[in-house]
Amino acid sequence: MDTEKNVAWQSVAKLAEYYAKAFDLRSAFNKTPQRFEELSISAPHVRADLSKNLWDREVLAKLLNLAEHAGLNERRTALLAGDIVNPTEKRPALHAWLRTRFSGIATNTAQESDERLQGLQDMLVLAESIRANPAIENIVHIGIGGSGLGPEMAVQALQPHHSCGQRLHFVGNLDGHDLHQTLQGLTPERTLFVVASKSWSTVETLRNARSAWDWFHAQGGVNAGPHFVAVTAKPELATAMGMGRILHMPEGVGGRYSLWSAIGLPLAVAIGAGGFAELLRGAAAMDAHFTDAPLQANLPVWLGLLDVWNSSFLQLASRCLVPYHHGLRRLPAYLQQLEMESNGKRVHANGTALDYPTTAALWGEVGSNSQHAFFQWLHQGTQRISTEFVLVRRPAHCLEGHHDTLLANGLAQAQALMAGAEAGVGQLPGHQDFPGNRPSTVLLLDELSPTALGALLALYEHRVFVAGVVWGINSFDQWGVELGKTLAKNLQQRLATGNTSGLDGSTAGLLHWICETQC
Repeated sequence: MDTEKNVAWQSVAKLAEYYAKAFDLRSAFNKTPQRFEELSISAPHVRADLSKNLWDREVLAKLLNLAEHAGLNERRTALLAGDIVNPTEKRPALHAWLRTRFSGIATNTAQESDERLQGLQDMLVLAESIRANPAIENIVHIGIGGSGLGPEMAVQALQPHHSCGQRLHFVGNLDGHDLHQTLQGLTPERTLFVVASKSWSTVETLRNARSAWDWFHAQGGVNAGPHFVAVTAKPELATAMGMGRILHMPEGVGGRYSLWSAIGLPLAVAIGAGGFAELLRGAAAMDAHFTDAPLQANLPVWLGLLDVWNSSFLQLASRCLVPYHHGLRRLPAYLQQLEMESNGKRVHANGTALDYPTTAALWGEVGSNSQHAFFQWLHQGTQRISTEFVLVRRPAHCLEGHHDTLLANGLAQAQALMAGAEAGVGQLPGHQDFPGNRPSTVLLLDELSPTALGALLALYEHRVFVAGVVWGINSFDQWGVELGKTLAKNLQQRLATGNTSGLDGSTAGLLHWICETQC
């Protein structure tokens, strides 16, 4: 850490002990009636109330100073220009560049840019062709991580905007039960498979793709190629496997950011090319806010700095995400990968060890289901964490009495976490005491439209980037997923033979248990 950044970091650290132990949200609101106005902020399609967190304008000012000394302005410019921001893999991170160029906010159309946009353009044309083809009744999307979670989450979120005749299915898990159950009741001649793997080496995806190929022929299908579409940066490998149509995605688009590329084909089929363009425009509007708004009025910057404050300075080890909208039920899983794969790092970008916590664990469930699961722990458990609520003002249904009750529950939970309560007359002291002073954030959308969803997802992406810059880590590689994959190859061979030589006692014992009946 350079000298100026270290001084700024220590300046923030000096505040942290008081805010972690003695700062009281209830007193803060009483002392500063305008606290909500001071600590709420708006961006395209999203409004955020950050006033119920354990900070104030003094902390925010110190964090903004830290961000400037961490080089956030320069790093932000590099990201959005498509420069190399992933030093270990020597790649740019093109997700924001891709949607901004495609949406027409930027006008630089150099030949290189056109080539990187081609896969997205081809995908939208193909999506319209699929939508118009009555012979295709089912689409099975095979992908894992961002290549599966992104399209699945977005297709669920925008279900009221679906306008296609096809049914969409998603397979990610290597467990054969996932694919087997998905294929029940499908017929080969009326099924289209989309196989999404940027590297065309993802074990889970290729195994599922081969099994789908075998199923197609076993069920009497003829000429499988036209029934398989590949989305990859390695078209030659997909062609060799027999894929009938190849959509290209740039090497610089990471898997967890790949929804914006040709990986988004299932969503484009569901909501049409026009709907997908709206998603891109919503994200590009948030990109423009992130680019143009000063740090002092920049929502992704505020949220990224709040994450740094909570994790590194207040030592809050996790963040609970609760979307109060059924369409966003996969958002926690999607953001788990985005945040924890991006910033779950223990070394600086130069490989030296960090001496402070980076990203918190992210977990959650849709409201109001979650109120009957883990909210007991949130309100009265011994560990204090931060909670994040996502609310949507207008529903896409017309059922009376549901949405106002849902919104009231979301608001009430945030209020209760802050205010707490003491046991009253006739209640049980201790058992019915709520300590309160537990931090939370509320993000509010007017509606869950393609444009608003695009803005929300781009907001989270830039938030993660901001925190990574302040922590001094590379948010765009994921070496931590490799070791388990390497070991799995060796163990798969041992499962066939029962050979346990050289293994640790636990792994050998477990393998022996499995092989008692299989090997």
